[in-house]
Parts: sequence; C-alpha cells; structure tokens
Amino acid sequence: MTVADHLINDWQQRFPLCSEPFAELGQRCGVGQERVLAEFKRMQESGSLGRIGGIWGSGAGGAALLCAFAVPPQRMEAVAALVSAHAGVNHNYEREHAYNLWFVITGADREQVAAGVSNLERACGLQALRLPMQRAYRINLGFDLQRPHADGCAARAGGQEKLHDHSRAVQTEDRALAALVEDGLPLIARPYAAWAQALGCSEAHIFAKLDHWLSQGTLRRFGVVVRHHELGFAANAMCVFDVADADVDAHAAILSQQPGVTLCYRRARAPGWPYNLYCMLHGRQRGEVLSWLEAARKAADLEQVPQTVLFSRRRFKQCGARYFRNFAELAPQALAQETVDA
Repeated sequence: MTVADHLINDWQQRFPLCSEPFAELGQRCGVGQERVLAEFKRMQESGSLGRIGGIWGSGAGGAALLCAFAVPPQRMEAVAALVSAHAGVNHNYEREHAYNLWFVITGADREQVAAGVSNLERACGLQALRLPMQRAYRINLGFDLQRPHADGCAARAGGQEKLHDHSRAVQTEDRALAALVEDGLPLIARPYAAWAQALGCSEAHIFAKLDHWLSQGTLRRFGVVVRHHELGFAANAMCVFDVADADVDAHAAILSQQPGVTLCYRRARAPGWPYNLYCMLHGRQRGEVLSWLEAARKAADLEQVPQTVLFSRRRFKQCGARYFRNFAELAPQALAQETVDA
C-alpha cells in the first residue's frame, strides 16, 4: 500500500494522543512529518479525508434523527438544496424509493432537532418520515483498503448500546473541546497545542480528556474519518426489515456481524413506514453488496420478513455530526421563509 493508504487504513480508530502526532505517524510509515502532513492535506483537498476527529457514542449528548421526504422528481434538486443548507443536516442522500430523499439532522437536543425538521417541512412543503433510533447494534464506519471485497468495515465493534447512557455525557465545561473534536484536528505539526491555546488549558488536559472519553464510550473512536465515495465505496444500500418487535434483538445480533454490514440499528416505525430493523452495506459494486445482503439475510433468518432495499442514487451532503454548536447562528435565515414551488 502507499503511504496515503497506510495513513487512512491504520489510523481510523485511534489517532496518536501526543504532542506531535504527525511525526509519530511518519516514524511508523518510514517518512518525515512533512510528508505525512502533505498527504493528509492532499487527501482533504481531494475529498477522501473528511477530518481527523471524533465520532460520538450514544449518550455523549445532543440528538439526531433520520428523516425522509417523498419528493416529486422534478423538485428533487431544489428540495435537496434546501435540506443540505440546514447546518444541522450532516447526511443527505437520494435513494431508490418513493421516499427518495433521506437525511440525518443533528442538534443540541431533541427539541432543537424537531424544530429543524418542522422548519424544513414548511420550507419544502412536504411531510417527513421521522424515524428515531431506539437501539444501536453496530455503528463503526471504518473502511479497510487492504481487504475491501472481503469486508467493507475496517474495525468491527459489536455490542448493543444504550442510547441514553448519561454516564457517557459530555459535561458542560467540556463542550468547547467537544466542538473542536467535531471540527477536527488542524493539519499542523502540533495540533493539540493549538487546541490547548484556544481553550486556555494544557495539552495534558486534552490528552487525558480524550483518553477518558474513549475509554468510557463517550467517543466511539478518534481518528481519520474518511469519505467512502471518494475511496471507491460507491455502492451504498440501506436495507430495512419489518420484524416482530420481540424478535428484533435476536435477528440484529446475527445481522450486525455479517460481512459487508457496516451499520445496524433499530428505529421506531412511522405511519406508512412499518420497518424497524435497519442495516447499511457499503461496497465498490452493486453486485457485491447484493451478494453480501443475500448471505446476511439468510444467516439472520430474515428472508421471509417484509423488507426493502434502498440503494443511494446521489449524495447531496456528507459531513460530521454536530451536537455541540448553536445551529440557530448557522442556519440560513431564509430557511424559515423560503418555499419551493410545488
């Protein structure tokens, strides 16, 4: 593999917590710090690197909601633009279904998220499916460049998560650091020193806090966050199943461990949307994703339950979730007033 591939492949889960992390990576790769920084900057400019930062675990704080609009095809571009313009929206995809625009909106709390969805509904003239998560079985989207066809996920973290485990919550006094973790490390020789200066604390304090968050699950991971389309994982399918409520956990325990399954979670049903078990598969080609799905369905005994598969058509927006900043300051002022012509 190239130096860039090693930097992406080996550091998605745990980035060095030391004063000069890029020098540390250079030593591991047999190159200098300048080469490492140049490679990360090149990847950032090309779009394959989202950031070097954190992915929050359940209970860290804030709220998120998966939503979907059924958008008339002739209005797709305009509606998608409005949805993407909302600062709380971090994912926005067109998918193959009557409900064809799927987005995740995040915020400081459930009230802020609900208000954001209501604003989007008014602006777009559409009613959204609102699908809150009830349990996470696997959420760890790391991509293995060495064995991409064997398993789309680089590091597989199992186990069910409590969505409201307050012992993991970011405390009020740490929210400023949490916002920096969401933004990502600056690509400079001593990035943690820059954070420490901005916060008026020591690097040691930052290292201790990040290590604590990782050990208790406040952060699922702190490392290289990639953009899967730019790495060639362009076949993206969301698979949904209508499973008896009492049986979801048993099916999900098996489904979440299958090759190709990158995400697995339970969500609330909604009027007109009976599905409660979800999984995501990311591959390089549609055929391999369908092959993984067939094997996963068989292993988890889901072949006979009502289900549907929604492949992505277009990605309108993909960025990190934002829980620790004020979206009221960032959302377009026109959003509450602008509408899309029917």
